Amino acid sequence: MKIAFYGSSLLSAYWNGAATYYRGLLRALAEKGHDITFYEPDVYDRQKNRDIDPPDWCRVVVYEGTIEALKAVCRKAADADIVVKASGVGFEDDLLLEQLLGNARPRALKIFWDVDAPATLAELRDNPDHPLRRALPRIGLVLTYGGGDPVVSAYRSFGAADCVPVYNALDPQTHHPVPLDSRFSADLAFLGNRLPDREARVEHFFLEPASHLPDRTFLLGGSGWQDKLISPNIRYIGHVPTRDHNAFNVTPMAVLNISRASMAENGFSPATRVFEAAGAGACLITDHWEGIEHFLAPGKEVLVARDGQDVADLIADLSRHSAREIGERARQRVLTEHTYTNRAEAVDRLFRARLGAQMEAAE
Repeated sequence: MKIAFYGSSLLSAYWNGAATYYRGLLRALAEKGHDITFYEPDVYDRQKNRDIDPPDWCRVVVYEGTIEALKAVCRKAADADIVVKASGVGFEDDLLLEQLLGNARPRALKIFWDVDAPATLAELRDNPDHPLRRALPRIGLVLTYGGGDPVVSAYRSFGAADCVPVYNALDPQTHHPVPLDSRFSADLAFLGNRLPDREARVEHFFLEPASHLPDRTFLLGGSGWQDKLISPNIRYIGHVPTRDHNAFNVTPMAVLNISRASMAENGFSPATRVFEAAGAGACLITDHWEGIEHFLAPGKEVLVARDGQDVADLIADLSRHSAREIGERARQRVLTEHTYTNRAEAVDRLFRARLGAQMEAAE
């Protein structure tokens, strides 16, 4: 089947947390025989900060950030069996959705793929006349990269025909154990961009524990933290390209996952970093969120902290040996149950069933 996928970026992870998700899932779908074209706008300097070359498993079309270019690539949707509009594309999202629905063939499966459901649903609640809310009856399926039953119920209440979570996962070809790298040496490391929905939680779960453990070393990676007041035992290294993520995850004694506030409140929303870290064999400490036990076993495959004091206590008690054991158990779990191949098998079945049903209904 031909899939036309309109998203933020496949080629660049720069200010684009969905890149790993797109790459892992679309590569796995391509391996199942799908013919995929990914359309991404040239915005936010992403093309200047590419971290992969165009892959051989997916055609990538980069279009200028103009209305004319957007309309031109939307016309290509008429060639596809499945048309996907992702959330957060970053350039004229509402117009993009309108154009895709207008250009897609009547029998094509039209999908809205939400990579930030809590934020999107908040917009829909606040604005009854939101373009997406008006368009939901014309969309055959909503997919989300997390959220569980609360997100499914919310989307259905807004008029979606159906909503199915497709969770983040591991791509073993890109995230795996590597040799330690002294650039990333630390007792605890955190990697994440500075965002309003995350900053207070980073202060609570990372900066405060660091200030209480002056004899321990901490590593902070990600964009936007350069003017943040941090304690002397925290080393800030800025943006970390995806090619260095494995070394960043495996070198420190432990790495920290801090969910954005909306994701933590909603639950059932494991970040890509959870699976990236586990795939590298890292010992992961995560803030608590509902549903984590469905992905990793707390205390055995992941360490869970409900506040900054928990983080400090875990680091104080953790040894390199016990950290390695936790990381290896996590790696085995995700390799067995949480790869993008696992996810793609379910998505492939879903696509074929829904597209078949639509074609039967049209006859």
